[in-house]
Amino acid sequence: MQPTPDFVPQQLAKSLLRRSRQGALATLMAGSGDPYCSLVNLASHPDGSPILLISRLAVHTRNILADNRVSLMLDERASGDPLEGARIMLSGRAERAENEKDLLQRRYLSAHPAAEAFVSFKDFSFFRIIPSGTHLVAGFGRIIDLKPEQFLTDLAGAEDLLAAEAGAVEHMNADHREALGLYATKLLGAAEGDWRCTGCDPEGLDMQDGQTALRLDFPERVTDGTALRKMLVRLAGEARAKVGQKAD
Repeated sequence: MQPTPDFVPQQLAKSLLRRSRQGALATLMAGSGDPYCSLVNLASHPDGSPILLISRLAVHTRNILADNRVSLMLDERASGDPLEGARIMLSGRAERAENEKDLLQRRYLSAHPAAEAFVSFKDFSFFRIIPSGTHLVAGFGRIIDLKPEQFLTDLAGAEDLLAAEAGAVEHMNADHREALGLYATKLLGAAEGDWRCTGCDPEGLDMQDGQTALRLDFPERVTDGTALRKMLVRLAGEARAKVGQKAD
């Protein structure tokens, strides 16, 4: 099927990758090659690729160490018939964190703070799924295959922003919780809650309240700390303007 004219599959796939906190991980059984599926928690790399924290004692980890080909099913957990909601099946290879361990750990724990207790366990390791493609299903006439460059965020030229991300997230959570709440309620239509920032990248800001995650897309790409500050101030102004419009 071909997507309908009002459908932007790349944007929906990106949003699902950023907002998903759990998914069904499919691996190949070591030895037999039989399919094996398990439920896992996940977070996202700045480029949108999934991050896992898994134990070598788990079957899926032993499978990955023998053959790192995997697939990951994510859905938007829509109310009512779950088959009416959007979902993606992402295929790729799960690679153990080496040079990026600190980055993967920081972003994963931002999404799953309770997992901090497992980080020091010797059998737990961070893995990142490097996608080879994804299959998106979002309803009748909205089924399409996408290549990685269509749903991952290009990080080229954004080194300054990535270096500033940790400090920016900490600053937003410590000093600008009101703005985060306004982003969630006025710009994204979410319910009021204890919204906090879990990450940012050139294309947007990730927020979370409990296990509910939101994605705030930037109207244009940002690549450094100064541009990020200006963008967040601009979006806060737009959110406050909506408060004023409602009062009028």
